[in-house]
Amino acid sequence: MPKRHISTLMLVLSAVALSACTTKDIRYASEQIEPSARISSRYETVEVVEVTLPVYAASEQIFTQGADGAITELGPLWADNPARAITLKLARDMGAITGARVVPEPWPFRGRAEARVDVRIEEMLATSDGAFRIAGQFFVAPENAKADRSGQFSISVPLPAKPTPIQIATARSAATSQLAEKIARTGLK
Repeated sequence: MPKRHISTLMLVLSAVALSACTTKDIRYASEQIEPSARISSRYETVEVVEVTLPVYAASEQIFTQGADGAITELGPLWADNPARAITLKLARDMGAITGARVVPEPWPFRGRAEARVDVRIEEMLATSDGAFRIAGQFFVAPENAKADRSGQFSISVPLPAKPTPIQIATARSAATSQLAEKIARTGLK
């Protein structure tokens, strides 16, 4: 066989092998809904530290919890890194709720933010009892260190018995908005 045909054959075989290895991942983004609550903030500027998540929730897979308590992959993926997406949504929603300048870390402006918000999520998934649940703790650390605040949260958003990935994504967005409101009401006011 001539060298030219061998090269062409190798190129075709490489393309076939490469296409066999790639799959089209289905990804879901959380809907961006403007929060309706308006709560004044004692701080004009707030920095949101990147949210920490449990191992399963930090991955790009969407997880659900079965009746037996097992946490398993649903199949499709989140559209963005979950820690980044939750951090961005919290900052956006807290800013809309309070009217303050709220941004995710690192602080992009001169000087420092008047306060930092640190959220540590212990649970974030669709549960077998028909809810999307997030639970954990938040901490508000003012620059002046005079009014440190912290709190726990457990937020549940209803889901149908067998939710679709888009229903889970919408519930995650609603739960994150409720968390932003709770932090604004109890940590930034």
